[in-house]
Amino acid sequence: MEKHRIFVYGTLRKHEKNHSLLENTKCLAEQAWIYGELYDTGLGYPAMKASLHHKTYGEVFEVDKQNLGLLDELEDYIPNRNSNLYERVLQTIYTDSGEMEAEVYVTDRNELLGEPILHGDWKLYHLMEERPEKVLYFAYGSCMDTERFVKAGVDHLFKTNVKPGFLNGYSMKYLFARSDGGRADIIEDGGGTEGIVYEIPYEGVEYLFEREGFLGGWYRPTFVDVVVEKKRLTNVLTFHVYNKRGELAPPNHYAAEILRGARGRLSEEYYSKLEKSIEGFGIKISFD
Repeated sequence: MEKHRIFVYGTLRKHEKNHSLLENTKCLAEQAWIYGELYDTGLGYPAMKASLHHKTYGEVFEVDKQNLGLLDELEDYIPNRNSNLYERVLQTIYTDSGEMEAEVYVTDRNELLGEPILHGDWKLYHLMEERPEKVLYFAYGSCMDTERFVKAGVDHLFKTNVKPGFLNGYSMKYLFARSDGGRADIIEDGGGTEGIVYEIPYEGVEYLFEREGFLGGWYRPTFVDVVVEKKRLTNVLTFHVYNKRGELAPPNHYAAEILRGARGRLSEEYYSKLEKSIEGFGIKISFD
């Protein structure tokens, strides 16, 4: 059966209002981006136009001809029709596992290009516009530890419903390069990562934006599904490195934060895995 790869960036994304059209299809990448400029149409969905200077974030699915027909109907797209609002075109998609070709719906109709979505992410745009009272946040690196929260005077923001969680499909590696070594990142490679889920007020989100260097191009806010106590939590905020590099040894103080944050809170098996990975860089951390 003929298969098509489709990159989606708006209401077809996971847990968005039109995702039911893709529920029985295979997701090839949750962390994907494309060159394009994203806009809020003001009609409850975004639109993207071609651009070589902006990035739009979304997901890639593999669909059959029937599913593709449903998507075309949603977008009111008919091949070779001059009056289409959207065109379905083939573009290069960038993912954690490399590049792929996929089709995407784009437009150049000015009536659809309303408010620019500056960070290129429909879900992030809504989070920043709505500023919800409570946000679920998944920490897998140094934010599992509370020491820097205390020093920054924000520890009170990270004390509600703190529980261990499991992120399926991602591995934690030290892929963000700083002058003194690597920092933790998640990479979508089919692995598994344990971490801490916090329920935080929006003030805590703003602290994380600054700490993770969001506006400086360090870590990108993104949304994942995390299992906590056998329950799947959806659209949980976490952070994903924009520009991944080869894995680097973390500095001792950072490695200590990760192990201290995980110790006694995550599974013994996962803690041992973290400890061995750090020792593999020639780093030995002791809390005695």
